[in-house]
Amino acid sequence: MVGGFEVGAVPYNPDGWGPPESTATNAAAAVVSNLPLNVPFAPFSRSDKLGRIADWTRNFNHQTRSKNPSDSVFDFSNDESFPASADDDSSFRLVDGKPPPRPKFGPKWRFQQHRQLPQRRDEEVEARKREAEKERARRDRLYNQNRSNVNQPRREAAVFKSSVDIQPEWNMLDQIPFSTFSKLSFTVPEPEDLLLCGGLEFYDRTFDRITPKNERRLERFKNRNFFKVTTTDDPVIRRLANEDKATVFATDTILSSLMCAPRSVYSWDIVIQRVGNKLFFDKRDGSQLDLLSVHETSQEPLPEAKDDINSAYSLSVEAAYINQNFSQQVLIRDGNKVTFDEPNPFANEGEEVASVAYRYRRWKLDDDMYLVARCEVQSVVELNKQRSFLTLNALNEFDPKYSGVDWRQKLETQRGAVLATELKNNANKLAKWTAQALLASADLMKLGYVSRVHPRDHFNHVILAVVGYKPREFAAQINLNTSNMWGIVKSIVDLCMKLNEGKYVLVKDPSKPQVRIYEVPADAFENDYVEEPLPEEEQVQPPVESADGEANAAAANDVEDKPIDAEA
Repeated sequence: MVGGFEVGAVPYNPDGWGPPESTATNAAAAVVSNLPLNVPFAPFSRSDKLGRIADWTRNFNHQTRSKNPSDSVFDFSNDESFPASADDDSSFRLVDGKPPPRPKFGPKWRFQQHRQLPQRRDEEVEARKREAEKERARRDRLYNQNRSNVNQPRREAAVFKSSVDIQPEWNMLDQIPFSTFSKLSFTVPEPEDLLLCGGLEFYDRTFDRITPKNERRLERFKNRNFFKVTTTDDPVIRRLANEDKATVFATDTILSSLMCAPRSVYSWDIVIQRVGNKLFFDKRDGSQLDLLSVHETSQEPLPEAKDDINSAYSLSVEAAYINQNFSQQVLIRDGNKVTFDEPNPFANEGEEVASVAYRYRRWKLDDDMYLVARCEVQSVVELNKQRSFLTLNALNEFDPKYSGVDWRQKLETQRGAVLATELKNNANKLAKWTAQALLASADLMKLGYVSRVHPRDHFNHVILAVVGYKPREFAAQINLNTSNMWGIVKSIVDLCMKLNEGKYVLVKDPSKPQVRIYEVPADAFENDYVEEPLPEEEQVQPPVESADGEANAAAANDVEDKPIDAEA
């Protein structure tokens, strides 16, 4: 027989909540005496937030966890009402110290993303292909949108240096931001040819069929001379100036640099001489204008060390030699030439010169202002029994990791993407070539794609493709506005015509999109030492790096296959 369990009497408090006060009646006092002594009571009001009645899940072993204020009701560790239980609490250890399991259907579980089930292999491949096509289309769309945007963010220009050392005695006269150039517009009538000099060889059409699979080795022409004569050193321009044929004189290289100035990033300079009522635009000996910039408008920075084969200077020298050799290799060298009024004005008698013709052309800028410029074409071709003039230029690939496009893989299948990449990375150079073709009224401009045999070999190159474009159509494709080009030239000419007689220099700021005009002494730039590459035959040739078979093949073609030391 189990003994009965006696439940203590629960006192009744008619005056409020909780146990009755000790000052109550005797009956109530007798009932209170049945309660355990020293049991704490947590008073609360109706506005307080009530916690749990009892919490059996708390683990007091984790003392570092922050305590919930509502749980303080159940913490009697510091209460003096339980002196005997203090030792028991210190020796007590919970057998299972694991934290309580998290509820599966709590609020956090509701917002978790469910893991995807593994896809089948073919579905993954198809999805990856679709993403690659979307990315390629997006990249091509951005290239087409931004290839002519002169306001796009430029590379960090801290490493760029001025093309000419600004001397303290120079007086800065004006500072022109490129933003003002974009608003200019001027229309010139069709030019007239005053004189044609030189001789042209015919273009070899077999080069139009070159592909990366049947590439051709780029030859070097050591016996042909190339001339880069400035305006005032040109005997024909001196003669035309004495005959008062015009008031402004320049070359196509200088004019194209002015016309495409808003696209330039690197520093360049043009010397301006005001003599009487005439204006001469010159370049310094060994000027930056004689070289071809590479990767100028790209966002990828080039190595800063000048002796690095991929530095801006080394690539410019390499591109200049590639351009010269390419312009002569794509010709039919059988001695058949188209000659003009006068021979090459810069060549000595009996000297072998490159295939080039100089067109001295005159444009009317105002009622009493004419501009004469020397323009170049490199070749001629007969189409439908009509002779068409050609300009020949070469784009060069030095390392695919800088451009992100491998020409050997993309030229046959995605030639548009290759050209879009070049328009993004070399916007200024392509615009200048197009402007020169327009100035010379060339019927066709041929662009060659020339790449290194190996990314670390900057001596040997191959021709991967040759593509032809009509200059006006290509100018429209790259958003080159001829009215804006002539508007820039007209504004610079008008500004310089207001200056006094003397010598001035127009310098592109190396770090900002603007040009400055300085007044310089009359003897400036005449005795300067300029680090200029020597002609190939005068350079110290290092050991030949190519294989014996390649050297023998080069010798059979009467081509020098030795590296060029641009720093000699």
